[in-house]
Amino acid sequence: MPATFINAFLVLLGSAVGLLFRGKIPQRFTQLITYGLGLCVLIIGVDAALEGSDTLCVIVCMVVGTILGEALDIERRMDAAGDFLKAHLAGRGEGNSRFTEGFVNASVLFCVGAMAINGSLEAGLNHDWSILVSKGVIDGVTSISFAATMGVGVAFSVLPLVVYQGGLTLLASAVGPYLSPELVTEMSAVGGCVIVGIAVNMLGVGKERIRVGNMLPAIFLPAAYLPLARFLSGLF
Repeated sequence: MPATFINAFLVLLGSAVGLLFRGKIPQRFTQLITYGLGLCVLIIGVDAALEGSDTLCVIVCMVVGTILGEALDIERRMDAAGDFLKAHLAGRGEGNSRFTEGFVNASVLFCVGAMAINGSLEAGLNHDWSILVSKGVIDGVTSISFAATMGVGVAFSVLPLVVYQGGLTLLASAVGPYLSPELVTEMSAVGGCVIVGIAVNMLGVGKERIRVGNMLPAIFLPAAYLPLARFLSGLF
């Protein structure tokens, strides 16, 4: 939970800066900062990925999880859910459309994503705040540009942010004691690979954007891989 509150505080701080300097912040500054943060996210992802002790587990889970996520088209469904919220909530805010636009757009952006899910799991399972705090910095920078263009509604996006991320963190904390240290380590390692994908997108590397949302099932697959691997090793 503390990491989520830090994330929320940074969004509020960024929103305040955006409102204070509304119309005065060049786009090139926020873009350059995003690239710098992308490098930091890359380091976090690589560090988490290297913590795993079973490389084959990471490879198998990433491959199978990505195939499963692609078959389910998770990222498209996440985008569709965001578009649904935007369309229905924004339609009700005609009297204050700019406020509603800022609130809905920021809420969807800050809550829907692999970093929010993986960061909440890390905070709940390993008490590791680094991913959520890094996400908070990214959200804070983003909220500057959002608030500068869409107003104070961006600041109110911290309400669904706290409920969503905080709920995931508390759930992971409740389940954590029942998971083996080996399983938690391998889940973190697979999650680190997913975080690297987020960093690649932030840096704009490659011709196409990586559909990171479709990789999310991979994070949970070590729970099936490790018992199966032990069973097969016992046979041979």
